[in-house]
This record gives sequence, structure tokens and C-alpha cells, in this order.
Amino acid sequence: MPPRATRQDGTHPRPQLLRDEWTDLCGTWQLAYDDARAGVDGGWAGMSDLADRAVFDRDVTVPFPPESEASGIGDNGPHPVLWYRRGLRLADVAGADAVREHGHRVVLRFAAVDYRARVWLDGTLLGSHEGGQTPFSFDVTGLLTAGDADEHVLVVRAEDDPRDVTQPRGKQDWLDEPHGIWYFRTSGIWQPVWCEVVPTVAVEHLAWNPDVTGAAVHLGITLRETPAEPVTVAVRLELDGQLLAEHRVRMQEQRLRTTVAVPELLNGPARWLMTWSPETPRLVDATVQVLADPDGGDGERVVDEVASYLGLRTAGVGGRAFLLNGLPYYVRSVLAQGYWPESHLAAPDAGALRREVELIKELGFNAVRVHQKVEDPRFLYWADRLGLLVWGETANAFAFSPEAVRRLTTEWLDAVHRDISHPCIVTWVPMNESWGVHDVATDPAQQAYTVALAALTRAADPSRPVVSNDGWEHTDSDLWTVHDYADTGAVLAERYGSVELRTMLEDFWPQGRRVLLPGAVDRGQPLMLTEFGGVRYTPRPPDEVPVERTWGYSTAEDAEDFARRLEDLLSAVHGSPVLAGFCYTQLTDTLQEANGLLDEHRRPKLPVERLRRIITGR
Repeated sequence: MPPRATRQDGTHPRPQLLRDEWTDLCGTWQLAYDDARAGVDGGWAGMSDLADRAVFDRDVTVPFPPESEASGIGDNGPHPVLWYRRGLRLADVAGADAVREHGHRVVLRFAAVDYRARVWLDGTLLGSHEGGQTPFSFDVTGLLTAGDADEHVLVVRAEDDPRDVTQPRGKQDWLDEPHGIWYFRTSGIWQPVWCEVVPTVAVEHLAWNPDVTGAAVHLGITLRETPAEPVTVAVRLELDGQLLAEHRVRMQEQRLRTTVAVPELLNGPARWLMTWSPETPRLVDATVQVLADPDGGDGERVVDEVASYLGLRTAGVGGRAFLLNGLPYYVRSVLAQGYWPESHLAAPDAGALRREVELIKELGFNAVRVHQKVEDPRFLYWADRLGLLVWGETANAFAFSPEAVRRLTTEWLDAVHRDISHPCIVTWVPMNESWGVHDVATDPAQQAYTVALAALTRAADPSRPVVSNDGWEHTDSDLWTVHDYADTGAVLAERYGSVELRTMLEDFWPQGRRVLLPGAVDRGQPLMLTEFGGVRYTPRPPDEVPVERTWGYSTAEDAEDFARRLEDLLSAVHGSPVLAGFCYTQLTDTLQEANGLLDEHRRPKLPVERLRRIITGR
């Protein structure tokens, strides 16, 4: 039986779909740079002699990008094409006996490879994937079982062209060296690679959608393939070890939507003891079994069993407020870049993701914007378990074209699909500050694109608010969000101190851009200040850039000046009668951006308790 998903250790790459065993393929791989793009014609995919290092002449530690020190290489290149190679034996895969004895399948999974990947096993092309932040997988059973004592050779070609600005890049620089708000690149494999043995008819994806007021949980189930004969899916939900609900449904197709009744939610007082929030992050354990009819014996046969979890909560807007579980909830958020100096966009280890969530909460925040990045699912697990709201974002492209539209739309919807069950995610943000739609104010095509992204997001997930373009130039958003780096509280108090919200939205042009574009309909959306602050302070010289190259939106001279500036800005925000929440920029220093509350090594620039008092206003 799989472990309880709500009490896992946070190392599994897919924390909401656990089986008994999985095989981690991270560690030392061989690497080759292919700056001349000669590898495909040169037959690198079929180079099966692991002892021959003429081409694959470097060792890299996966899942760290080769630009990072953690990879063991630390070469910022740019190198637009990377080739990876390693051996793989069926005998080393956990659960291999089930492949031989029961005909189970071996699935090779990649959590994220930036940007375009092609994968071979023993020179046979398994397939390809485009999108640097979303997962993909291949069934490798046939090749691995062709002599399971032999060492097979796995090869990955990753292409990440730094000059292609129609590719979703986020904060990764298109120039050789970081400048402005842009960082070193994270190319190639940057999230876990692993193998998993699964039955022929196996659960591939679960989409949990709680309906708290309807006393139910809606569930979307996807199997790896259509069953040859109908199967029964049995669902069991438990809260704190106590049975909450059981449900059975017959399934003869690959995908099915069903509803699990949770009668206890009809009890109003009991409901509040069951719902999830940052203050009470209660999670529901779920066990999902696929059952087959008996083959001449007694009882049903368990074909597959997975452990998952969900949270019972709702997210929405109403009355100019953000609503959590139907009640106004003031959002205290921080912008996090999800970047570490030693490992770039990859976390240094699984524990660093837990510590990030813990630090954010210790500082007094109840929410986070992980900026221009689809964050590691293990981070989302700790946000679920420890209680932290997350705004789901993605990396944007920098230019507009039909190809850019296709790329971002596909990758964004894949990200929503991946993360749809996490209770911590309460808002979707497909676009930031008109990145990739620089002329959205005047170009009907770019306006249609942002409206379409918002509509597609709601179609994929109607349960969460959507922000069409965070910061300004909104077309169709469920929250009005503004980025405003005024350097004094007096300016913020003047702008956000009036209840005449519509006047402010029409008259204020941040960065010379309108908050609302013509045609944006005011339906009573709440207003949030989702970027502000950015005060530069360097109590210690940063490791990666000279202090004179660091910057912020304003500068503090010393610790007391830093505290005074923070108090000035946060007091004005706390005193606003119209703001439904805020997001401070930012959590940590990141390369030349020295405007963090913490330095790049997560050390606070003021005592944590003092920062907490300033952030919470208490």
C-alpha cells in the first residue's frame, strides 16, 4: 500500500500521485555540448559505449543545470544544445519483478527539461517534448526487457536557444551575462528524472476539485490507456485518519469525471473544522484503487493503487475582496524568484523547498508569487501541508508572434493541468506586465491573445480567479492588480487612500501604462498591489556580483534606514481602505537585484521578528 500522501517526506517528484516504489535517476550523467549542432547527424543518439568519452566528455549532476555550480560544471555558456547520457538496467528499477511476472510497464518520467527535449534509449527515439517547465514521460518497457541484465543507454538532447525570445523564458537572460532584472539561464534537465513501474491499466492523473458548499468533491481520473474490459475505481477519503467518504464508479474509458459525496460538509459547524487555509492547513488523504472483476476467483482484484491528497477549500472574489472559503481574506504575499545562487532555478535539494515555505511563513506572509516560473511540485506540496497561498504563474516570452502564442498557450495549459489539484494555488496568472504583448494597448491581436488565455484558463479550471496580465493593461481579469514602486509611503497613501477606486484605475498609469485597457469590464473586482517596495540594502557584499552593480527601486543606507523604509511603505499599504491584499518585492536578493528581505543565501537583513511585525502591521 502506498504511504499516506499527507505525511510524505517531500522527495517524491509527483507528491499527489504516489505508488509504493519509484527509482530516482538523478545523480551523475555524462554531458556533451553541441554548439555546432552536429550531434544529430553525427549519430550521438546511438553512442552506446559509456566508456568512450570522446564526445560525452563531461560529468554533470542532474537535475542541476550545467550553468550552475551544483551541476559540477558551472559554465554559463551560452550552449544552446546539450546532450546527456547515462546507463539504465531493468534490474536496478524498483518493482522490476512485476514487469517480468505480471506484464507491468516501466515509465520513464521527466519533471522538466528546458526547453525542447528529444529522448532515445539504445538509439531508438522514444519521443520529444517542447516546454521547459512541464512534465513528460515515455513507456520504455519493450526496450528495457530486451535483455534485462544488459545496461541500456539513455540519451537526452536538450535545446535551449538563448536568443529565441518567442520561447517562454521568464527571468532567464537572452544576453550572455545577466543584466537588469534578468538572470543566468537554467538549461536542460532541471527537475527530477525517475522511473516508475505501473500496471498496464494505471492511474496517470487525478484532478481534485472540492465543492465545499455542495458537500462533494469532483474528481477527474485519467488512466494511461483505455482498459480492455470495464474496471471499477474505488475512492477512499480520510481526514486525520478518520473515514470521510467512500465512492465507487465503473470505468471503461481512459478518462472519467465523477463526484464523491462528502455528507459531513453539510454540517455547518463541522465544515469549518475540515476546510483548508494558511491558518488551518488540513489535508485529506485519498486512496484510489483500480479494481478488475475476478478471474474465476472470489472478490475483485486490485490492478493499481495510488495515494493522493486534497484540500477542502474555495477561492474566489466578491464585494471588492478576495474570498477564501467564502469569506474575505486579506492577502499578504511576497514575490519569490525561485532562484538559488548555487543551483539557479533548480532547488539545491528537496529540503530547500520546505525551508523556503517555512521562511515565507515565519516572515508573516500568508501567500507567495513564485515569479515567472512553474515551481517544483514539491514546493507546492509544502505550501499545501504547511499552509501558504500560491499564485500560479509561468515563464513568459518576450516577443509576440503566432509561434509565441502557440508555445505559451500549450505550456501554460499543461502547467494548469499539472497543478490543478493543489489547494495552495488560489489564482492563475498566465502573463506578467505585458511581457510578450508589449503593444497590447493598441494591437487587437495581442488583446485577443490575453483575453483568450484568461478564457482558456477558466475553461480548464473554473474554480479559481484568473489575472489576464498582472501589473497593468488588464483585459479580462478577476482581480485588478497593480505594480507600483513608489519609494515613499506618502505617495502610496495618496494613490490608494481613496475609496474612489475607479478614478484611480483610470488616472494612474504605472510605467506609463494604463491599469485597465478600454473594454475591461469592472465587475467589482478587488484591487491588489501585487508588486511594490523593492528596497535595496546590502548588509553583506553579495557573492556573485560586485556591490556597485546591485540595484533596487530605492536604496537604504543601513539597517535602521531599511527598517524605516519598509515600515513607511507597509504602513501605507496596511492603511489603504481599497486594497484587498499586497505582494512585496521581494523575498531574496537575486544576483544584481539586492532588494530582498533576505540575502541570496536566505539570511534575513533584519531580525525575523522585526520583519514580521512590519509585514503584518502588528
